[in-house]
Amino acid sequence: MSSYPELDLHADPIDLTAALVDIPSVSEDESVIADAVEAALRAQTSGFEIVRSGNAVLARTNRGLSSRVMLAGHLDTVPIADNVPSRRTDDDAEGDVIHGCGTVDMKSGDAVFLHLAATVTDAAHDITLVFYDCEEIEASKNGLGRIERELPEWLQADVAILGEPSGGFIEAGCQGTLRVRLSASGTRAHSARSWLGDNAIHKFGAVLNRLAAYRARHVDIDGCVYREGLSAVRISGGVAGNVVPDAAELDVNFRFAPDRSVEQAIEHVRELVDGLSLGFEVTDSSPGALPGLGAPAASALIAAAGGQFRAKYGWTDVSRFSALGIPAVNYGPGDPNLAHKRDERVPTQQITDVARVLRGYLTAG
Repeated sequence: MSSYPELDLHADPIDLTAALVDIPSVSEDESVIADAVEAALRAQTSGFEIVRSGNAVLARTNRGLSSRVMLAGHLDTVPIADNVPSRRTDDDAEGDVIHGCGTVDMKSGDAVFLHLAATVTDAAHDITLVFYDCEEIEASKNGLGRIERELPEWLQADVAILGEPSGGFIEAGCQGTLRVRLSASGTRAHSARSWLGDNAIHKFGAVLNRLAAYRARHVDIDGCVYREGLSAVRISGGVAGNVVPDAAELDVNFRFAPDRSVEQAIEHVRELVDGLSLGFEVTDSSPGALPGLGAPAASALIAAAGGQFRAKYGWTDVSRFSALGIPAVNYGPGDPNLAHKRDERVPTQQITDVARVLRGYLTAG
C-alpha cells in the first residue's frame, strides 16, 4: 500500500485539480504531494527524464527538437482554512466551480501541466516540467532557487510558462518590489510639556504628503502596460499616551515597472525623501521581469491564446527566469484575487480552456 494517493494524469484536468487539492501541502510539508506527483510521472508518461530535488519533481524530454518550453508550478499552498478536501458547486451565478485551498494558487495550473505531460504525444517542442516546493514562504526557502543553485542545467528553455493564476489571460513579466524602512528620531518628553521634546512621528508629515501626492508612472512594454505604485504600508512609534515619542518608523513599498532595475528603484525612493532628515534602510527587494513577448516561442504562445495578454501586477517567480535570460509568462486558471482566501475557488471552464490552449501551443509546428 502506497503512503500517498494515486493520481490519474489521464483524467480530466478538472478531476485532477480536485485530487491535488485533496492532498494537503502547506509550505514545508510537501513530501506527500511530491511523492504522488513523482510516482504518477514515472508510471504514466514516456520519454521523460525524471529527478527529485528535495520536495521538487523535475521531468524533461530530450528529443533534440529546435526549442524547449518549460512548464513550472509550485506544489505548496498557504495554511489550510477549513477548505480541504475540495468541493464542487454548480449554480447560475458562477457556473461549475471547484472550491478548496490551492484551487487557484496553483493546483489547477499544476493539474493542467501534469495532464499534458501524460497526454501530449506529438509535442513540437522539448518540454521541461518543474514542480517545486516552498514558494509561499520566504524567498530563501524557495525550491526554485534551490534548483537554480544545485541543478542549473534544468532551468534552460526558450520560454517558461509559470502556472500562476491569471484568469486564463497570459500575464507577461511582472513588477519588481522594493521595501524601504524610513526612521525618525527626536527627543522624549512629557506631552504636557511637549515644547521640551522633539516628536519623531511628526517628522513623517512631509514624506506622507509626498506619498499622498505621488502620481504613478504607466509604462508600455511589448504592448503590456505596467502601472507603478508607491505606498506607505506600515507606521510605528509611540511610548505612551502622555509621552512625546523619540523614535518612529515608516515602511514604504514601491512596486515598479520591469524597465527599472532594483538600483534605479532605490534611487527613485531616495529622491522622494530628499531633503528630509530620515534614516533610509532597504529591507527587501526583488527585480521585475520584462515580458519578452518578442521572442519567437513567446509570440507563438500569444497567438495560441488568441492574442489575449496583459501585464502582470505583482511579483512572481517569472522574475527568476527573466534573470536567467528566459522569456517567461504567467498563465493559469483562476482569479488571482481569490488566491489564499478561505473560499478560494476556480471555474472549471478556465481549467479546460487553459489546457486546450497549451495543448495547441505544445503541438503546433
